[in-house]
Amino acid sequence: MTNERASRNPSDRPPTAAAGSTTDSRITLRSPAELADALPYMLGFHPTDSLVMVAVHGEGGRFGGRLRVGIPATPAEWEDTARQVADCLIRGSERRGIKPDGIVVFLCQEPLDGESGQRVMTRLRPLAQRIRLACGALDVPVLEALCLSAGRFWSYVCPDQRCCPAEGSPLAAVGTSVMAAAATFAGLQVRGSLKEIEGRLAPLGGPVAAEMERALDRAAAALVPKILDGATRQEVGAETLALARALMRRITLAPPVEGAHADDRDDALLGHDEAAALILGLQDREIRDIAAEWMEDEEAGPALRLWRALARRCVGAYGEHAAAPLTLAGWVSWSTGDEPTARITLGLALRADADYRFAQLLHHACNEGIDPEGLRQCLREERRGREPRRGRRPAGGRPPGRRGRPAPSRDSRRTAGSGQ
Repeated sequence: MTNERASRNPSDRPPTAAAGSTTDSRITLRSPAELADALPYMLGFHPTDSLVMVAVHGEGGRFGGRLRVGIPATPAEWEDTARQVADCLIRGSERRGIKPDGIVVFLCQEPLDGESGQRVMTRLRPLAQRIRLACGALDVPVLEALCLSAGRFWSYVCPDQRCCPAEGSPLAAVGTSVMAAAATFAGLQVRGSLKEIEGRLAPLGGPVAAEMERALDRAAAALVPKILDGATRQEVGAETLALARALMRRITLAPPVEGAHADDRDDALLGHDEAAALILGLQDREIRDIAAEWMEDEEAGPALRLWRALARRCVGAYGEHAAAPLTLAGWVSWSTGDEPTARITLGLALRADADYRFAQLLHHACNEGIDPEGLRQCLREERRGREPRRGRRPAGGRPPGRRGRPAPSRDSRRTAGSGQ
């Protein structure tokens, strides 16, 4: 990319290369249109209501670190947000020894009631300007700033009406562009929109939510007399894990359902009282850590579906309890190679409980590109040590996952108190 956006011919601009799934895969982007089309492939999902920043390195414009946050609803917050995101991306890159040579900014927001896409672009222009100033204050220029709304895009930087007209330019239809073909060849996937991914993990509503909250109340009330009657923590933990395994078997044996109804089917497979007992049991740190061992091979799929279903059952006054199943869901997603979904899910876990230490560590490690294999190996060893006579299968081949620095050790996760 170049910072000279007044180029007479868009094709004269130096290309920006986006790395694909292997070190040999490169996708060259030469215009704002191609940048806009590339965004969901860079993130792994279509961002909604999002501010996205991507670091650019070197003369060839290689993409580096990226950052996504929600767009603050109140313009009064834009100044602080701009400073924080600029500092986070640039200082974070500097700590890794690779200060960016430039930044590409995307502002993605659908129109509110009665708005047009062009109106969204105009309304968000001051935010784009604040981000440009904040990055400039750290000696890193914003090479391009795009607004994506209502199926069109606008450039806040390019003055050339031929490539960036005032009425905006249409985005390419999903899956029809050269970028889509190249990304598919390179192994890059788009897993729906941010809204869709978050929607799969949102608490249930309506009468079902009221029934679920009553079940959670019953389970919480039943837990106290169990302890007073002498039931040990280990016994409660064994009951919780046995129930989780039984529900995973139930999920595995159920006839498959594809598409939008898959989550509904999983919800129907769980009774309210079963879900409530399991949600409360997973609040114990050691039980949650054992459940985290179901992260690969034939256990990963049903475990992920169970954790998602439990997160949806954390309703009403029990919203904070969702941190445990959401963290487990994020961990399984990361362990099996779905980093974009893992980041979103772990972010939701921290939204449920900002102090949940396990989620904090996993979210940081995933964002830093750390290899999850270190933590997988640690969990395998814990499992073998705890069940030496059960003839556990060897670890086998390495599951898919991004290669990088070792994941945080199990001991580092235990620096926090019980339940974290």
